[in-house]
Amino acid sequence: MYTKIRAIDVVRVPPERLGDELQPTVKEMLQDNLEGRMDKKIGMVIAILDVVDMKEGRIIIGDGGVYYETVFDMLVFKPKMQEIVEGEVVEIVAFGAFVAIGPLDGLLHISQITDEYISHDEKGEKLVTKDTGKTLGEGDKLRARIVAISLNEMDPGDSKIGLTMRQPGLGKLEWIEEEREKEKKGEQENKL
Repeated sequence: MYTKIRAIDVVRVPPERLGDELQPTVKEMLQDNLEGRMDKKIGMVIAILDVVDMKEGRIIIGDGGVYYETVFDMLVFKPKMQEIVEGEVVEIVAFGAFVAIGPLDGLLHISQITDEYISHDEKGEKLVTKDTGKTLGEGDKLRARIVAISLNEMDPGDSKIGLTMRQPGLGKLEWIEEEREKEKKGEQENKL
């Protein structure tokens, strides 16, 4: 999900910035140009961590800026298929829940929450299971698996990530803990 990557890029330092200290200026230019950008191959750039190396600057005729080939480290976020993620519910809608996983939101469709029938409680802004009465609402923390990814380079906010909680070990963290307690209690009773 989060990865540190070493990359190479050419950075243009405009003429008005040539008197500034070079390495911090180049880092700032990289931050302005890359942070928040989405690339399908590497993912979303979260932060430029450090400028590792810079070659000697080059000048192009008719351009007052100086171009520096720069090696730098950056932190990226790239969701992977079948990856187990933890996140927080940020919005409940009639068809499911949106879950914040890193800088992007994933959709947990109502059919992927549990095997039970689920209804949408508009007043309480929650999803409620029919048989056990379990609820899922804003602010709840959960563990899910990524089942679909569609990253949008032009508009990262329009990227789509599909999630599921329909397998053992996944679900709202409270539900997982309750299940563990039941298993422990069952094991202790079997020992007696």
